[in-house]
Amino acid sequence: MDVYVSKAYATPIRKFWVVLLQQRRMAMAENGKYLDWAREVLHTEAEGLREIAADLDENFALAADALLHCKGRVVITGMGKSGHIGRKMAATMASTGTPAFFVHPAEAAHGDLGMIVDNDVVVAISNSGESDEIAAIIPALKRKDITLVCITARPDSTMARHADIHITASVSKEACPLGLAPTTSTTAVMALGDALAVVLLRARAFTPDDFALSHPAGSLGKRLLLRVADIMHKGGGLPAVRLSTPLKEAIVSMSEKGLGMLAVTDGQGRLKGVFTDGDLRRLFQECDNFTGLSIDEVMHTHPKTISAERLATEALKVMQANHVNGLLVTDADGVLIGALNMHDLLAARIV
Repeated sequence: MDVYVSKAYATPIRKFWVVLLQQRRMAMAENGKYLDWAREVLHTEAEGLREIAADLDENFALAADALLHCKGRVVITGMGKSGHIGRKMAATMASTGTPAFFVHPAEAAHGDLGMIVDNDVVVAISNSGESDEIAAIIPALKRKDITLVCITARPDSTMARHADIHITASVSKEACPLGLAPTTSTTAVMALGDALAVVLLRARAFTPDDFALSHPAGSLGKRLLLRVADIMHKGGGLPAVRLSTPLKEAIVSMSEKGLGMLAVTDGQGRLKGVFTDGDLRRLFQECDNFTGLSIDEVMHTHPKTISAERLATEALKVMQANHVNGLLVTDADGVLIGALNMHDLLAARIV
């Protein structure tokens, strides 16, 4: 359908679209410039990491060995951005098997030096190697006979000269176009910290289970630590009836517990069978009269079970492999002690 636009409005409309298109082209040009700048930063920092990797020498290996055989804790210290890197370095080491923490050098000079004890190893970070705050605590560290590892960009710096082990972290160019803001240099030291942490992790044969112990609240921790016993229903919440229980009574019990299944036990509590809501639906389709039926006439005599000590993730695998939505939990004597279903795994964030 043709749209008529009067001559009085045609010119303003054309001008509007011309201006809009010009603004769009300018925005696209700006976006392209931003992307070019961003790529330049990333390429510069990547080149800095290649330089650091190429410059690694025996001092890095000596530092890693000192941290690996440290009988105390690894203490990281640094001022400003080096301090931020140090905090991250300490956190990474602590979560991967190397006991570590961060101490602010200025606070150390005002009492926190007492946190550093015999057998600790101190890792001090400074790009220039001339941090006044770190220099102020070096004599005290020497009196305590603390091993000092320094990471600086200058092997001739004050910190490097006083270090027991010095790691050079020098890059040829900062990503900052002014050459002022620490960018490539901070990325390089951060990567060196990760390298130390991972080297120590591998040297300790650190496992996912070890990692989970440091991360019990995380999803990985739950997957590696949470056991069936931690999430199963038990006691009064357990859906169970005895053999010979009338079917009608058993259905009421299953409905009250809301797990979609019902365990059937003998007089000693040993598991003998299971009846599910799926079985009930099929029974409705196949049988017109339930009068006189007992639960043991319609139950499955080979229920899927699991031990309470098994991991919750293993329960999930058993359910998936057998195409069931729930499992009954028994002890070594076959006595029913619990039950869980897929909803319990979902609630525990295992699925």
